[in-house]
Amino acid sequence: MATERVTERDDGTIRERVVERDGEGAAYVDRGGGSGIAGVIIGIAVLALVAIIAFFLLSQNHNDNLRTSAVTGAAATVADSAAGAAKSVDTAARNAGGATQSAADQATSR
Repeated sequence: MATERVTERDDGTIRERVVERDGEGAAYVDRGGGSGIAGVIIGIAVLALVAIIAFFLLSQNHNDNLRTSAVTGAAATVADSAAGAAKSVDTAARNAGGATQSAADQATSR
């Protein structure tokens, strides 16, 4: 005659049921899930990881925008300087041309 022994344990997180039968040499172990606290902890960890990744991506985007603004501002300043230099050269050339014309007029009047 076969003898069957069933052992059950429930410690709040894991439910375990062991069935042993004489003559078969094998035991059947059924481990049920607990209250699901592990799933909740994993879910919170994944959510925190997503939040951290989002923070770093947004920071990187902000830094890229700052760099773009700095380069744009520097390019505008260089363009303004070049325009000012061109205007100064134009004014100097006009003044030099006027001075040359005045000198030529004075030379011919003598």
